[in-house]
Amino acid sequence: MVKIKPIFDIFSPSRKQKIEEKVTIIADHREKNSIVISEIIALGMEVEFNQLKVADYLVKDVAIERKTVSDFISSMINRRLLNQLEELQQYPNRLLIIEGIDEQELYSNSENFSGGMHPNSVRGFLLSIVLKYKVPIIFTRDGHDTAKFISVLAKRKSKEISLNVGKKTLDKKERLQFIIEGFPGIGPKSARKLLEKFKTLKAIANASEGELEEILGKKAKIIKDLFEEEY
Repeated sequence: MVKIKPIFDIFSPSRKQKIEEKVTIIADHREKNSIVISEIIALGMEVEFNQLKVADYLVKDVAIERKTVSDFISSMINRRLLNQLEELQQYPNRLLIIEGIDEQELYSNSENFSGGMHPNSVRGFLLSIVLKYKVPIIFTRDGHDTAKFISVLAKRKSKEISLNVGKKTLDKKERLQFIIEGFPGIGPKSARKLLEKFKTLKAIANASEGELEEILGKKAKIIKDLFEEEY
């Protein structure tokens, strides 16, 4: 009697190769030409470009603001980073990546560092980011290292977040603030100041450029022009 060897069904679940779905990283369109993007793609992930109002990357449930060392210092001096940190608060999980510590010193013992920025000012700002704004900081060597961090983060099991940052349910005050924060360059702090002074959206719209300037500075003209712009 001849024994017939069993034939394996190559299409059975046990023989099917598991096809893993590629992880999609949402990136701001201004990141398109960075080394980080090409490295992320080389690591087997897909990138979708969007005009993100907040953050440079959205990786599942984490919003990431990426700064090179020089960009971090300049945005610290002109206070732009403060607005970005406030805007990041809309996400439950956020992260600041400071990239390029192998290429440029973040601070030194010289008081002439970065156009007059004392090293302790940089240290104090870093502490403020972590303690006041509750944003963890990761320091990366270069763009390749940044991409690897993003890759590891993307492989974590977590829920994806919506592109529309904002709370699910807002009370009346929060709704008004949410609307004002939609204007370019206005963060939560400026929005609250405007509403505390003018009380209503109508009063803000009818305010003179000079009145808006008291709170918004140079941004007042942009906002005033926007109120008067036709669809």
